[in-house]
Amino acid sequence: MRISKKKIISVIILLFSLIGLICGAVYLKNVADYKRAIGETTFDEIDIADVSDGTYIGEYDVNFIYAKVEVTVEDWEIVSINILEHRHERGKAAEKVIEKIIEEQKIDVDAVSGATNSSTVIKKAVENALKGGL
Repeated sequence: MRISKKKIISVIILLFSLIGLICGAVYLKNVADYKRAIGETTFDEIDIADVSDGTYIGEYDVNFIYAKVEVTVEDWEIVSINILEHRHERGKAAEKVIEKIIEEQKIDVDAVSGATNSSTVIKKAVENALKGGL
């Protein structure tokens, strides 16, 4: 029994369509998880005076955005923040948030306009780093 070329092509098209639907569903679930994670991100108040001098690594990941930072504290002040890794979509501008954190000596600073989600992830990574010095 021979299978016609039309049937083979139809089956191939059906399989590719099914694969496309599955990939689309997985992507939409990941987007929903990402939005939920960003929306649920909160910040703890950390008193810099409670953080021991040292250099600490912190990271935060919400699927589409990830940040890993190195924070140095000396004499109860944040003296430097280095971004070791920042995976983002269009949030490169958010890296300027570290200047605000150093200037204001707190994590809960205004996000960089146009890069709110990346700013949130970087700030949370800084918080996680500082918790290493408590």
